[in-house]
Amino acid sequence: MTEPSKVIHVRNVGHEISENDLLQLFQPFGVITKLVMLRAKNQALLQMQDIPSAVNALQFYANVQPSIRGRNVYVQFSSHQELTTMDQNSQGRGDEPNRILLVTIHHMLYPITVEVLSQVFSPHGFVEKIVTFQKSAGFQALIQYQSRQSAVTARSSLQGRNIYDGCCQLDIQFSNLDELQVNYNNERSRDFTNPSLPTEQKGGPSQTGYGDAGSMYVQASGARAVALPQVRIAPFMMANAAAITAAFGGGLPPGISGTNDRCTILVSNLNPDRIDEDKLFNLFSIYGNIVRIKLLRNKPDHALIQMGDGFQAEFAVHFLKGAMLFGKHLEVNFSKHANITQGADTHEYMNSNLNRFNRNAAKNYRYCCSPTKMIHLSTLPQDVTEQEIVNLLEEHGTIVNSKLFEMNGKKQALVQFETEEQATEALVCKHATSLSGSIIRISFSQLQTI
Repeated sequence: MTEPSKVIHVRNVGHEISENDLLQLFQPFGVITKLVMLRAKNQALLQMQDIPSAVNALQFYANVQPSIRGRNVYVQFSSHQELTTMDQNSQGRGDEPNRILLVTIHHMLYPITVEVLSQVFSPHGFVEKIVTFQKSAGFQALIQYQSRQSAVTARSSLQGRNIYDGCCQLDIQFSNLDELQVNYNNERSRDFTNPSLPTEQKGGPSQTGYGDAGSMYVQASGARAVALPQVRIAPFMMANAAAITAAFGGGLPPGISGTNDRCTILVSNLNPDRIDEDKLFNLFSIYGNIVRIKLLRNKPDHALIQMGDGFQAEFAVHFLKGAMLFGKHLEVNFSKHANITQGADTHEYMNSNLNRFNRNAAKNYRYCCSPTKMIHLSTLPQDVTEQEIVNLLEEHGTIVNSKLFEMNGKKQALVQFETEEQATEALVCKHATSLSGSIIRISFSQLQTI
């Protein structure tokens, strides 16, 4: 009998079985640190964090036949006591540091754009250029940093991490390119050092050459090792799969596809005499995190709003199209611009602690809805009175009813207006304002009556 090992040998692994399928089979027994797919032999090697985790897994599957996608797989201890991560790229630099990274996204359940990659990689240094392309190995990107040290730090910090919880895993190696050539600034490629590049050539691809070049850099050897994260929840300012699943029970609200990858929204028919960036932030941040907002000076009733990701942008478009604000029906559509270029006329919100989806994302998704007549107020002063709340909000319309209550030891309130427009105005004007020293938070409530 083979001596117990933290490395498990899996046989009969068909081509339809993915790395994620194997992870789901063994993750209940402990942390998985490495996974090697031996595609040519229909086998895999999987390393647990310790021997007891591997023993528990094999004892369980000795009594229960493990099956993936209808195919029985067979498990035993490997003769290897430890897996060494092999060089995935015999033709590239592999582990020789370079300022350009080649990134492969595994198990990509949600769209990944240049903007998403920028948010993921920018915390580790100045990203000069990004190019994305699709190859047989999957969705890939080339990320060029200003310095080699930034690339080394990013690879060390991000290798094996998930962009979204449970999916979109980063597989990072050093590229052997010296400089990226970027022709267009759009959702597939970006030169952050040259914002004046055109969006795209009509009818042509955003980049030529990298799709083919990519195959040269990422030809797989017989086995490919992936170092897996021990921290499953990504720290990035984006909606994640776990929050979405928790909010909607595995599905999505009617009318939401979940496949949109456009992050920027064009809002028109605004009332230019009463609107400003912070009021737009207060309204649109109900549906996702806000990166930046730009009011168009040449079209004062237009604004661009860049959301944290395409899913959040789709929520905002779906729920706010046609909403009334300051006497106007809002026109809310996806913009042709992939992102809003940072400048003197943009307001930055990426690092704002008022962004709602940095915490309790699942709860915030669940509360998303079109504007209603009822608003919910929280983070109120403990000694606040119902009359103080009415006094704060009554300038925005007729208050039909109100109720002050306490939940988990904290004061909250419901206020019902005569119309949705009045409630919307109260929200955009009074959310994140101070009441007796407390910054109050306002959302739409789906309750019909108090």
